Amino acid sequence: MLRILFALIWASHAALAQDHSQPYAGFEARSIKGLSPADIAELERGGGWGLALPAELNGRPGPAHVLELQEALGLTAAQVQAITVIHDDMRSAAIAAGARLIAAEAALSDAFAGPQLDAATLQRLVEDAAAARGALRLVHLSRHLDTPAVLTPAQIARYAVLRGYADDPCAAVPDGHDPTMWRRHNGCD
Repeated sequence: MLRILFALIWASHAALAQDHSQPYAGFEARSIKGLSPADIAELERGGGWGLALPAELNGRPGPAHVLELQEALGLTAAQVQAITVIHDDMRSAAIAAGARLIAAEAALSDAFAGPQLDAATLQRLVEDAAAARGALRLVHLSRHLDTPAVLTPAQIARYAVLRGYADDPCAAVPDGHDPTMWRRHNGCD
């Protein structure tokens, strides 16, 4: 019985070790080795790709998520129009910048597939890819500078709650506070 238990433990440990030793298995079939098909699709549609997290997680909403939450935020027609302009501009610029990043990553992947890659060419290709990624990131982050100016402080606070970054002050009135005043001051009604 002990031998069987030991064998099962060893087999499960070996299986786990094998999974960790092959984390990129299947990636060799990608057309662009450094980008997954999902990455490429996100870049081609002008999606955020997580590049604006420093703004998003520090209280600076971006236009895409604000538009998704427009009803819950109580945006006015004028706010929706202004945010839509910011979003459309961002998306257009992000699609163009994403295409440059895809091309730069494809060039890097192709260079490693060939036999003649040298250090100088590698440096240029890496710098091109880094510049393309930086330009794309700037597109997304800069719109997180523009968007909050269109919103009220209460809408920004509500956005943080809706996105799960803050507790909802409207969920419960703390002891010792007048419920009507608390709700009014926290934009609950």
